[in-house]
Amino acid sequence: MAQQTTIAGELPVPDFYDSENAARWGYRPDEQAIFERAVRWRDEHRIRPAAEDRLRVHLLLIDLQKDFCFPEGTLYVAGRSGRGAIEDNDRIARFIYRNLAVISEITCTLDTHFPHQIFSPAFWVDADGNPPPANSQIVAEQIRAGEVRPNPALAATLAGGDYDWLLKQAIHYCEELERQGKYRLYLWPPHCLLGSEGHALAGVIQEARLFHAYARAATAPVEIKGQTALTEYYSVLGPEVTTRWDGGTIAEKNTLFVEKLIQNDVIVIAGQAASHCVKSTIEDLLDHIDPALTRKVYILRDCMSAVTVPDPARPGEFLFDFTPNAEEALERFAEAGMHVVESTTPIREWPGV
Repeated sequence: MAQQTTIAGELPVPDFYDSENAARWGYRPDEQAIFERAVRWRDEHRIRPAAEDRLRVHLLLIDLQKDFCFPEGTLYVAGRSGRGAIEDNDRIARFIYRNLAVISEITCTLDTHFPHQIFSPAFWVDADGNPPPANSQIVAEQIRAGEVRPNPALAATLAGGDYDWLLKQAIHYCEELERQGKYRLYLWPPHCLLGSEGHALAGVIQEARLFHAYARAATAPVEIKGQTALTEYYSVLGPEVTTRWDGGTIAEKNTLFVEKLIQNDVIVIAGQAASHCVKSTIEDLLDHIDPALTRKVYILRDCMSAVTVPDPARPGEFLFDFTPNAEEALERFAEAGMHVVESTTPIREWPGV
């Protein structure tokens, strides 16, 4: 007779948690105090080590970094409400605390960049030699027409001094994006630069993941993405474009992490942004797993927001609003067999669990 696994009930949110900290750029948890509180919490609620879990639940948190999660950040994911990532982080932290005895492992991804990358305004110059503005798009035809081109000063570090190679690669890159039909090359403001304050996890997320790690004797792994200069990494599972114009390879897919994820019984996904890095990661997961395994995936609809870029000339309007992209993706993922759920619904009540 098959042995059934009983899912533990929800725990209370610890009284030290302050939801107002989800809106505070400068909030930094006391890591020693977290450890001490987690040990007491473990003993009080008789929480078992994660290694003893029969049902393996993996929570994947995508790019919950300060640059994305606060208005002070360089690329705040506000959604249409203006408080998108702030409220998402509060819900994510509460979800972790309530389900502490059920979540086996939490992996955080970290978008990680350097000053000159293909999606950076600093990578490009226009016909007059000036960098184009952030929050603009580039297509291959603009490069061929000479309207924009890679900054010649970068050829030495990015192409061994061969500017013609770098120019051909930039055209190839944009053509590949257009061929795939997912995105055009979008120039983002500098964000998540390695060593910057904006690269760090939001305080309430760091607090919750460490509390979980100490209470459950669990690892708290991090997956870093985005350091390759000549491609974008919306997805933690691989770059947007892997090829070079001359037939070589820029970067490889992260197949080891895919294999690690699918070994779990339940994969829960949340983070920023629903329209870009979350969306691309789930699309890559769909491409790399057996369709029968999609039932393992649960997407926290209320723990992610879409990128919106306000129009300074028209208050309340947007230069870009990627909300429809996020909504369409969630519908597509549900049709593929994944589960779109709310963080406030107990895990034991999720379909298929």
